[in-house]
Amino acid sequence: MSATSETGKRRALLLVNAKARSGSAPLDAIRTILREGGLDLIEPEGSADCKEVIGRHASSVDLVILGGGDGTMNAAAPALVETGLPFGILPLGTANDLARSLGLPLEPEPAARVIPTAPEKAIDLGWVNGHYYFNVASVGFSADLASELTAEAKKTWGTVGYAIAAFRLLRRARPFTVTIEHDGRTEKVTTIQASVGNGRHYGGGMTVQEDATVDDGRLDFYSLEVAHWWRLIALLPALRRGTHGKAADVRAFETTELMLTTRKPRAVNTDGELTTWTPAHFKVMPKAVRVLAPLDAAPGSTSRFPLPF
Repeated sequence: MSATSETGKRRALLLVNAKARSGSAPLDAIRTILREGGLDLIEPEGSADCKEVIGRHASSVDLVILGGGDGTMNAAAPALVETGLPFGILPLGTANDLARSLGLPLEPEPAARVIPTAPEKAIDLGWVNGHYYFNVASVGFSADLASELTAEAKKTWGTVGYAIAAFRLLRRARPFTVTIEHDGRTEKVTTIQASVGNGRHYGGGMTVQEDATVDDGRLDFYSLEVAHWWRLIALLPALRRGTHGKAADVRAFETTELMLTTRKPRAVNTDGELTTWTPAHFKVMPKAVRVLAPLDAAPGSTSRFPLPF
């Protein structure tokens, strides 16, 4: 049954994460843009779990609008898969890498103007140990960084704070051994970080792989097998462009499924949140969700202060 309202307008469930970097910004202008675009907005009260809220309203709305950063999108992913509802993005977070990968505006009001008329685009999800992710999942340095960064620090300092914290942590980073199983092969390597990308951008505009997209049906793996921490500084331009896989001390390949195993359990960072531990089983989930975005938009540019990894 259609959820279209009596006025003939589509019903949109508007969920804004108040803890996102710009989540407490005034929304009146955004509401006006969405309503003038032909949407009836439903805004539930309170701060209940977004998965529960989406599930509760699934039969009475046509789409979901998520205001927040990549962590907000990540939290909503299970409900979007289960309900099949399309979603629009209001980029209110620190990095907004999913919006960047989709070529959406990175300012909330221009992004709001896209939502009422944008077509639905089917995109992939990454999956690790039962957890979905849009952009990238990592073991090693970035997971250590995620554990050190507080929500308040991200809200106050944005990507600049990320970069400062990253460089402080960098000199303490230590290599670890990981066993990689993929496509009938097993490789044991020493690395400072192993990353499995589903989308194109992460960390405020770093690039998983130069031709990666969120709907290419593949995972892009890379491992930073560097001898000294300062080598990572030299790799930064390539990491930003997505050409780091060409370096001699970076292992990179494409796949659709892999397993990462470490001697001791290590945290896995999915879209900036620590959600599971190794051993980690990764898969791509092709065309798992639908997002409201231009079908042929070019991915956005990198930020001025992207995360190093």
